[in-house]
Amino acid sequence: MNTEVLSSGVATITDYRINGQRLWDSLMTLAEIGATAKGGCRRLALSEEDKLGRDLVVSWGQAAGLSITVDKIGNVFMRRPGKNPRLPPVLAGSHIDTQPTGGKYDGNYGVLAALEVIRTLNDFNIETEAPVEVVFWTNEEGSRFTPVMMGSGVFTGMFSLDDIYMTTDTEGKSVGNELKKIGYLGEEEPGVHPVRAYFEAHIEQGPILEAENNTIGVVSGALGVRWYDCTVTGQDSHAGPTPMSLRKDALQVATVIMQAVIEIARKTPEGRGTVGSVYVHPNSRNVVPGEVKFSIDFRNTDDEKVDEMDTLLRQCIARLQQQTGLNIALTQVSHYSASRFDEGCQAAIASAAEQLHFPFQSIVSGAGHDAVFMINKAPSGMIFIPCKDGISHNESEYASPEHVAAGANVLLQVILQYAQ
Repeated sequence: MNTEVLSSGVATITDYRINGQRLWDSLMTLAEIGATAKGGCRRLALSEEDKLGRDLVVSWGQAAGLSITVDKIGNVFMRRPGKNPRLPPVLAGSHIDTQPTGGKYDGNYGVLAALEVIRTLNDFNIETEAPVEVVFWTNEEGSRFTPVMMGSGVFTGMFSLDDIYMTTDTEGKSVGNELKKIGYLGEEEPGVHPVRAYFEAHIEQGPILEAENNTIGVVSGALGVRWYDCTVTGQDSHAGPTPMSLRKDALQVATVIMQAVIEIARKTPEGRGTVGSVYVHPNSRNVVPGEVKFSIDFRNTDDEKVDEMDTLLRQCIARLQQQTGLNIALTQVSHYSASRFDEGCQAAIASAAEQLHFPFQSIVSGAGHDAVFMINKAPSGMIFIPCKDGISHNESEYASPEHVAAGANVLLQVILQYAQ
């Protein structure tokens, strides 16, 4: 067994490697649950497909000798004991719920890479000093229930458990009842679970690593995010008899705001502005739309820039209300501050990538992740690997077997460092 000593004086074991084929096979097997015709996955949070995915991952954890704990928001912790049970565990994981037309890798990779690390420790009979746990969080995506990162948010005290239980989907089904229905309403109080450090492996969901021909992204932080619901209320009327000058067309006013969202985002290089969800009422071919509801997603590198984007949006809406006389309601539904990951965790990831001879770079995450909330609980870090053409939240999402294995091998080295 070969060991090398880092500048910090902590030894890391560099001879061990995960089983890349086993990890790939696990990813492909999990992807069969909720598989879509175009090669993606649909496992919405707390759905029957989510239950089946959870059951499969838990069964793999049990087969690896892990004990299972579920908390009251449905977060699942799978524990491999260490020599010293008094030490808090090193956690690694992500989520297994997906977008309605999601891919095989987003979230799933982080969970199964962590499980593969456990399997590798078992293969080589490595006994760590601290326990090591695989975690998968409830409803990271937020596509069925809002807010996003729900499980990790409750765990870290960002959201109230009682409020989250009452949150409903578009059919009026509540988080609390759906947790009971799928059998993942656990008994442990969220947040009492100890954490020594948290690591999350993930596809980049962007094109930077691929464009710069790097295998590993050492994530320094994540963009600040602000979500809104916007409703424009006009008057639905017949498309033929109603002259253009007398219309109160909610859709035409809404499209002006939508274009403003894009222009506001373009004012800074790292700005992001997206309208991803639109509902038009009554949505009839020959009726002037009387109401339009749509989402707005703003992101930027720091909170001050997000605040500037917010100000510009509100100024635009105020002008339009005055010009058109239509009512425009803007409601902020989520706000996540720009975040920075622990410097020690970043250094450990960079060191592991260097020792394993993987080209790497520092990178900022444009997306939110459970790790963004976990920085409030414990030292946390993220490992990015490339995804083809930077495409994610899409059925064509793809990461190569070589990159999948590389990220998991970096995760193995980092966990060995923190758990030994």
